[in-house]
Amino acid sequence: MEEINDLRDDTLENPVNNKSENPPAEKSAVIQPDTISPNQEIENMEVHHHPHLKHNSKAWKEYLLEGLMIFLAVMLGFFAENLRENIGESHREQEFAKALYKELLDDSTVAATKLQLRLEKEVDMDYLNSYIRDSSLTNLPKNFYPAFTTSLYLFNTYTFEPKDGILNQLKNSGSLRYFKSIGLQKLLGDISVCINNMRSRNEQEYQYFASPLKPFLLKYFDFSWLDQLRKNDNSPAIDLINAYRKSNNFYQSKILNLALFNKEEASNTILFFKQMLISTRTLQLQSYIVTNHRILDELRKTYIL
Repeated sequence: MEEINDLRDDTLENPVNNKSENPPAEKSAVIQPDTISPNQEIENMEVHHHPHLKHNSKAWKEYLLEGLMIFLAVMLGFFAENLRENIGESHREQEFAKALYKELLDDSTVAATKLQLRLEKEVDMDYLNSYIRDSSLTNLPKNFYPAFTTSLYLFNTYTFEPKDGILNQLKNSGSLRYFKSIGLQKLLGDISVCINNMRSRNEQEYQYFASPLKPFLLKYFDFSWLDQLRKNDNSPAIDLINAYRKSNNFYQSKILNLALFNKEEASNTILFFKQMLISTRTLQLQSYIVTNHRILDELRKTYIL
């Protein structure tokens, strides 16, 4: 009994020791949670998101083939773009050539007509000068006033005004570069000079017509004859004159202020004007016609017109 009492007293005095020495069976199997270190977590993430792939190196022939294909693709694109630009320029060149050809061809026809008219005018001037010098001027023949009119009065009928609308458009827009022919480009420069010379010559002729021809006509020319000729007919004066010459009609005419009419002065006025017209015909007009024909020939040889 004393031993039992001692054992109870000992247990009560050391309850902790008693538990540690004799733990309950059911509590001895406590499950501890798994602990994951930070390094293990990073390693798991790297393995999951960044798998180690195996890269096989290519043979040098494959690299060469890929480079060659890229080079060929770039070159083909360059050639295609270059071809497209060349086709576009060729089309524009053809269109410009057609427009220029038409303008020059029309002017070529007009220039040839004006040249022939000037030759006929010179014949009338010779007749008029000869008659004034050798006749009494009192009874004028049928052909006197037609020759008087064509020689000194009609001016615009014999003036050649070259057109250069298309040529100026090509020059101002820089489109002359489409013409690859150096010879053609030189001829286009030459025709520009011819046009300027022709216009300068026209101005000189007009100045002579304004004075002294116009005062001379106002003093001596009988405009009533021209009024009879144009009566009931609005055709150009040159056509009316040619028809009158071929007809049986005769309109009486005279030289006004005949007492003041100086034959020598009149003859000199006619002959000076004739020499001016001859100079224009043989130099400026002829130069334009020759250059015009050369350009037309060059355009016909180079383009489909």
